Amino acid sequence: MSWLARKRITITGGAGFLGKYVVRKLEERGCRNIFVPRSRDHNLVANEAVKRLYRDAKPDIVIHLAALVGGIGANSKNPGRFFYDNLVMDAQMMEQGRLFNIEKFVALGTVCAYPKFTPVPFKEEDLWNGYPEETNAPYGLAKKMLLVQSQAYRQQYGLNSIFLLPANLYGPGDNFDPVNSHVIPALIRKVFDAKEKGEKHITVWGTGQVTREFLYVEDAADGIILATEKYDKSDPVNLGTGVEVSILELVKCICELAEFNGELKWDTSKPEGQPRRCLDTRRAFEEFGFKAKTSLKVGLLNTIRWYKEWRLRNGKKQFKW
Repeated sequence: MSWLARKRITITGGAGFLGKYVVRKLEERGCRNIFVPRSRDHNLVANEAVKRLYRDAKPDIVIHLAALVGGIGANSKNPGRFFYDNLVMDAQMMEQGRLFNIEKFVALGTVCAYPKFTPVPFKEEDLWNGYPEETNAPYGLAKKMLLVQSQAYRQQYGLNSIFLLPANLYGPGDNFDPVNSHVIPALIRKVFDAKEKGEKHITVWGTGQVTREFLYVEDAADGIILATEKYDKSDPVNLGTGVEVSILELVKCICELAEFNGELKWDTSKPEGQPRRCLDTRRAFEEFGFKAKTSLKVGLLNTIRWYKEWRLRNGKKQFKW
């Protein structure tokens, strides 16, 4: 059993996509005193609600996963809200954690914090060498302030806080809403919608030439827990696979696995975000032994199968696979 089993652990965002995996894996390690605040009871943008959370949970460790997130479209439409809500909830969560004298604060950042033209692979030292890609900048900069706060609080108050930078997450249970989903669930849904309607093509934003790195959600949960157990520095740490893939390659793989043979149409009037993304993952392995296990193809197949079953349970037309 992990030493974490003896601790009171609060996981903000614990009822969300990533949070559910983190909770399950902690339970597998023997953790039984896990508190998952819900937004209806603890609005983390409100300072009094954050104080009440700490009074209710009395945590030893906080794993702060809660964030207002979305894809390029959602970020473009809500830059002010994405900036303010994330900045305020993050700052208040860490400040109240300090005041309540918690043992450890685990902060989750975002790959969107990196400068737009960061050399590939992204090294943690490159975080401050330029401005983030414009459509994601308000969100990315707000989350990066957690790193500043973490390092400042360690220096002045001795708070044991760490800051992790995951690649784009995906997997079973992801958000497939067409308005605010990320690229993989958005593409999978487009393919299934086209199959259901008998359409012969799907339309994809951009040119397909930009690249991304994707981290399977279960691997991300493993990395977060390993860091919680073994890492005690404020230097930021990437969590990823170190594998770069173009959006064109990604779409073709999804279509193949979902057995969709239609045409790909590219809407070049739409934004496609940062030109390239791929992380240097050496620090995570050296510091706490994290190495992603799930290949993109296996992860996509798991996600597609989960989504197919979800649609069937919700009365959608069954496809022949």
